[in-house]
Amino acid sequence: MPERPVSIVVLCWNHWDLTEKCLESVLRNTDLTHAEVIVVDNGSEDETPDRLRGVEGIRVITNPTNLGFVRGNNVGIEAVDADRDVVLLNNDIEVLQPDWLERLAATASSEPDIGIVGCRLQMPDGRLLHAGTYILPETCWGQQIGALEPDFNQYASDREVQGIVFACAYIRREVIESAGLLSEDYESYFEDTDYCLAARKAGFRTFCCGGVTLLHNEHGSTRDDPKKFESLFEASRRTFRKKWLPDLEARYVRDLTWQSILNFPTGYAMSSRAFLVALEDLGVRTHYSYVYGAGSPFPVEEPEQSGDYRLNVISSRPREKSPPVSVVYGQGDVFDRNCGAYKIGFTMLEVDGFPDEWVAQANRMDEVWTPTSFNRDGMLRCGVTTPIRVMPLGVDVHHFHPEVTSFPSPDGDFVFLSSFEWGERKAPELLLSVFNETFRANEPVALVCKVNNRDASVDLAAEVEALRLKPWGGRIVFIHNRELPYEQLGSLYRSTDCYVSAGRGEGWDMPLMEAMACGLPTIATDWGAHCDFVHEGISFPLRVESTIPAVARCPYYDGFSWADPERGHLRELLRYVFENRSDAEERGRRAADEMRERWSWRAAATRVRDRLDEVLG
Repeated sequence: MPERPVSIVVLCWNHWDLTEKCLESVLRNTDLTHAEVIVVDNGSEDETPDRLRGVEGIRVITNPTNLGFVRGNNVGIEAVDADRDVVLLNNDIEVLQPDWLERLAATASSEPDIGIVGCRLQMPDGRLLHAGTYILPETCWGQQIGALEPDFNQYASDREVQGIVFACAYIRREVIESAGLLSEDYESYFEDTDYCLAARKAGFRTFCCGGVTLLHNEHGSTRDDPKKFESLFEASRRTFRKKWLPDLEARYVRDLTWQSILNFPTGYAMSSRAFLVALEDLGVRTHYSYVYGAGSPFPVEEPEQSGDYRLNVISSRPREKSPPVSVVYGQGDVFDRNCGAYKIGFTMLEVDGFPDEWVAQANRMDEVWTPTSFNRDGMLRCGVTTPIRVMPLGVDVHHFHPEVTSFPSPDGDFVFLSSFEWGERKAPELLLSVFNETFRANEPVALVCKVNNRDASVDLAAEVEALRLKPWGGRIVFIHNRELPYEQLGSLYRSTDCYVSAGRGEGWDMPLMEAMACGLPTIATDWGAHCDFVHEGISFPLRVESTIPAVARCPYYDGFSWADPERGHLRELLRYVFENRSDAEERGRRAADEMRERWSWRAAATRVRDRLDEVLG
């Protein structure tokens, strides 16, 4: 039950079919012991007025004419008793779960300064529509987080957000008393973000409740009239810009130039994208420029469009020739392209040292960052004298968490998963041959290998055939060169039972961390960068036989070493996890908790922001 009584205000105008579905779902899925439903008929001209009279369990307020979305909702808010919280609900919403109101109320009352709560909104075709909103000062054009992603239950936790759409908005009575009604500067559009910002000024935060998902048919009163929509939208946008642009600008407390890569399928690109978004959320205005080009591993210009609205805006921001601070995030042989007055180089490598040219360029920086103590120690051994700071990367805990939708094996098999590019560093021959020896084909267990080969000279079928795997041994399935959309990766992890990273060296190992964030038990080589976040309490570290010279076509590895995982111990761990599932699952649960609490991208970006504060005073 909500801690205090609640009034649900449903505004409708014509389209009785939508209103009927909405009311039926609300009345069916809501405990009305301490809640009421108020329907504001905004001057409907169809059958709506007559049909509303036949619905039991609601209170109807009739406006003689269509007052618009804002004033119509204000009529409803004013009709609510002064001791009640208010839920604004569009008439094109369908309630899917019986505890929706209790969950919204619980989030609203979980901290005293939470004032407005929205929820996940799903489209009728199963795609996610909304998990909060943000708006950037350059465009003053609100964006819905997660919009149009296939819905695999991402953003399932409660999160603070800049705003929510008011298709569903739980508003605590204290906010109404402080911020008043919705601003009638708007007829429709932008009034929701306006109200969230006004509540923020009054000391109240806005949250998205990840435990509630409602269906949004997204009709909208102007959907069938594009000219009216454009006119209303642009008028509201001008009003919003005039009113809130100074506040949107004022939320930035620092500026940072970030020279890296965004739009190529590399680890640096994926983590760059996450860093920039997380820094923006923390009030760091980031300015991005592509750091590679001629003479680098990526000699061509990267595509202009990133596929992400926020990153496109960041990339379009003007850049100073000599910004106060610039971070070059990439391989150490491009550090000299740093354009900042204060120069920071940020890099990593999978072996125990760094090439001479990387070291030379690192020593021309003001400071050097690396994600792990493993790489810091390698830099020191190789002669980096510039101050070195460990600045960990993070993991996207909103797309990778234990509640992501899963599709377990229909045959009930226990499934091990490994993801890698076929090559010497990942040691695929070790994992495949040991798994094949450890299990038998008639046992309910399989290994799924997600293999990506950018090197066209690698013939996967020939490589596997050369291993002479036994047909009666453990079964192995390959997903070859199939790029899954990012939002589906969490579901891949959750559809398996254990993740295995049995390679020779890692600079971070993002797939391993993603699997851990999803709550999977993991087996990981006990050597390299990921040892900063992998330990016995949350994983199964794989012993190393010895370190051996790194042998690969990558010239950066020359003269350095990586690990030789212990074959017998890998076999023991595979069998142990398969036969001791309770222990394995418990370690996976602890791993998910630790990833969420310590290793999110927000935590990583907070360290960067705090260091900027120190550098800039």
